Amino acid sequence: MSRSSRRLFLERSMWATASAFAFQHASVGRASPLQEGEKEAGPSDRLSVAVVGVNGRGQSHVHHYVRNPKTRITHICDVDESVGQKVIEAIAEKQGGEKPAYVRDMRTVFEDKTVDIVSVATPNHWHALASLWAVQAGKDVYVEKPVSHNVSEGRRLVQAARKYQRVVQTGTQSRSNPGMREAMEFIHQGGIGDIKIARGLCYKRRNAIGPKGTYDVPAGVDYDLWLGPAQFAPVTRPRFHYDWHWQWPYGNGDLGNQGIHQMDLCRWALQKQQLSDWVMSYGGRWGYEDAGETANTQVVVHGYGDQQLVFEVRGLETKDYRGANVGIIIEGSGGYLVMTSYSAGIAFDPEGKEIKRFEQGGDDFHYDNFISAVQSRDWKSLQAEIEDGHLSSGLCHTANISLRLGKTGNVAQLEESLKELAGPENCQATLERTLNHIADNQVDLESLAISIGPKLVMDPVAEVFPGNEAANAMLTRDYRAPYVIPKEADL
Repeated sequence: MSRSSRRLFLERSMWATASAFAFQHASVGRASPLQEGEKEAGPSDRLSVAVVGVNGRGQSHVHHYVRNPKTRITHICDVDESVGQKVIEAIAEKQGGEKPAYVRDMRTVFEDKTVDIVSVATPNHWHALASLWAVQAGKDVYVEKPVSHNVSEGRRLVQAARKYQRVVQTGTQSRSNPGMREAMEFIHQGGIGDIKIARGLCYKRRNAIGPKGTYDVPAGVDYDLWLGPAQFAPVTRPRFHYDWHWQWPYGNGDLGNQGIHQMDLCRWALQKQQLSDWVMSYGGRWGYEDAGETANTQVVVHGYGDQQLVFEVRGLETKDYRGANVGIIIEGSGGYLVMTSYSAGIAFDPEGKEIKRFEQGGDDFHYDNFISAVQSRDWKSLQAEIEDGHLSSGLCHTANISLRLGKTGNVAQLEESLKELAGPENCQATLERTLNHIADNQVDLESLAISIGPKLVMDPVAEVFPGNEAANAMLTRDYRAPYVIPKEADL
């Protein structure tokens, strides 16, 4: 049995054999253990749901819990009161007048023993801590992607889910779509031969977010709560909500925003249940100057033995590749699979002749899978269980670490670096397509300053970069008290 298999076996054994006990955490108070005869799923047939963060993806969460007869939304939590109150009124109309309570501080939700489920749709830098606190308080959790802002806190969340016997679903809804599940089964059974490369595409136009400066926090926003684990700093982007995605203290760029979906599918296609052996990334933020810090053009190569996972981010105007813009392309010895959405795609033979078509999907499948797992207490029935969320998020994080540790260079220097990446991927061809894309957007290639990341070798079981202090330091962050991810021993 491999080290990764032994670790997964032990974690599952811990889940299966642990007895119920009281949950303790200084920031969230205490939840009582189950009493004899008490139903673990909740005090009533309808599960009580608290949605934390409702300005973006949280509205999708609201929609799906309102429509499900097995759930009712009892609490809305958002640091922006105007956003929270507006959503509450809409929910009341759909719940027959049953109005959720508004809460500003999520810790109040965690202390409420009537809450069964916490659904987390905060900015990325809050995902892991909010979920971990909820788990420690005895709640089951649905957490948006990426499940973490860095690798270390993602692993802590997995460990907490096991210790406190909680059902934790990741918001990578593609995993529950029948069309995607059928496609994965097809390739895993050899439908396109031996898989060599799993390629993720995030070709999604992103505009500049405005000049960097110092801006006011919107009225009604508790900025201390919004910052949470991040160090205090003024707002430097014109639009407060959403544009945090493109600033490193809070977001992970499009690799960890849209791209995490396709990264997850690529790892699923390769059937890898650990981080990669090595990673290298290059790119930059080109075509405009603004308050954003993350790359709008990025290429990633992950090494998994004789297989590779390749990812391409393009935030400027671009053409599709093999018919896909936001999707995956799985390349095998006997053909290739192109999935152009979260549920639909086509498998082709080596000559491009259609072999099989896949379709059918919708987010309802994913939320229904989560609710069923909560009711059955069978965490293994989850189709995007938290460890899957952690590993796929981690692949985005390690790629960004390579990029951020990169040295600025030109095209010739990048070509030399790519020679180190032996494997099935034609790195030069991908670079040429990327450069053509950049040139099509009137960016001067002669003066192009590229962040050329180092090839980072990883111990994928320990989830560290052996002997690389600079890279290891970026596996976590400097947390701001009291919003601190505990060490494993302190969970």
